Amino acid sequence: MNLLMNSPMAPCRLILLPVLLGLATVLSPAATAPRPPNIVLIVADDLGYADVRFNPQHPPEVTTPNLDHLARESVIFRQGYVTGHVCSPTRTGLMTGRYQQRLGLYTAGEAGSGVPMKEKIFPQFLQPAGYISMQIGKWHLGPTPEWSPALRGFDEVFGFLGRGAHDYYKLNDPDDPIYRGTTPVKLDGYLTDHFGREAVAFIERQKAKPFFLYLAFNAVHAPLQAPADEIARFNTGNATRNTLLAMGKRMDDAIGHVVAKLKSEGLWENTLLFFMSDNGGPLAQSADNTPLRAGKHSDYEGGIRVPFLVCWPGRFKPGESQAVVSSLDILPTALAAAGVAVPTEKPLDGKNLLPLLRGETPPAPRTLFWSAGSDEGWWAVRSGDWKLVGEKEKIGLFDLSKDVSEKNNLAKAMPEKVAELTRLHDAWLTEMPNPIKAGGKRYGMEGPAGSPPKKAKADRKKKNAVVP
Repeated sequence: MNLLMNSPMAPCRLILLPVLLGLATVLSPAATAPRPPNIVLIVADDLGYADVRFNPQHPPEVTTPNLDHLARESVIFRQGYVTGHVCSPTRTGLMTGRYQQRLGLYTAGEAGSGVPMKEKIFPQFLQPAGYISMQIGKWHLGPTPEWSPALRGFDEVFGFLGRGAHDYYKLNDPDDPIYRGTTPVKLDGYLTDHFGREAVAFIERQKAKPFFLYLAFNAVHAPLQAPADEIARFNTGNATRNTLLAMGKRMDDAIGHVVAKLKSEGLWENTLLFFMSDNGGPLAQSADNTPLRAGKHSDYEGGIRVPFLVCWPGRFKPGESQAVVSSLDILPTALAAAGVAVPTEKPLDGKNLLPLLRGETPPAPRTLFWSAGSDEGWWAVRSGDWKLVGEKEKIGLFDLSKDVSEKNNLAKAMPEKVAELTRLHDAWLTEMPNPIKAGGKRYGMEGPAGSPPKKAKADRKKKNAVVP
């Protein structure tokens, strides 16, 4: 130090020293803000609750090796719910983080006709944090180009619009094109394979930045189509089920490629990944929802409880959870992980699951609601372990802690509990605008008029009858 002080350059060194120390502090890893996690949301379409091998009650013919491996690295929520028993209502809740009924959208016809453009959706919430977003696959939140996800915050798009279904081989139909952005493209091959390849390519392009990938398969939704060699792998004695399983296997392969790419690029440890189905499997297409009752198009457990995984390697301890969670929780959880403030002008209906996933808080009782409007007549409420479900004039009361298959209807024996849950549902429904009828007067691109409901009971019929 004496040599330094006695040198002719000492005054300059004394000036430069704090500057260099300051630069070292700025450039040091400890002082650099950590990169927010990549967020990957994978949605299967019409996947049966037991048509994944990570469900312990799966039938022996189910083959989903990549999802099984993902499940071993994930938190498996055995009581994961969606907000509707068909595709587009659930996807509306998923993208907005709010019950779709708040927009007057109760049915597939209503939500599929177009979610109001003024509603903020998932990628738009992430934009302030610098996320690059891509939507791949099925949209079903508006059937024509003016409703395109490319106009709603997604930087990249590869998929189809329409009413929810698409041929897996007829990919050049001018009346039902596959779009890249807002431009139709020409393709050959099997549609599910294309979606997997596009997801891998997006990760390659955007790996230097935080990204949001919404990979929304239309598999295993009808039409039931799969490569012949894939179908030949299955021999259940049921040709419909063989094809359904082949479609699931091909989707599983695509998911495996996505996970492998995240790992090979060194992105896996900093990726928050969600996997779910948009509703239960349709029994008419030989889906298996064991041990749940019924399937798609109903508010029994088989229609609204779905396979549900959350993975963030190194952040969450893998395993099973019996916590009740909802697809509404995905957006607030992703925003919390990304460091983005949740909206206050239109509060989200879900919960941030990070404290639960990190083991900081125990599972808490939840109250969740469903309504498909008066035309369909389906509605339900779950509060704690109790669930009340109705279809028009039929009502069933079930204790899910003892009866997950909803076999023992307690409605006649416990009228007080029926009345209590009915009041809960009425109070929730009173907050919701009346349904916008599909095929009737549309709200256009500016959003629904939002006229207040006359009475909660006007939107569905409830009588003290019993579900058979």
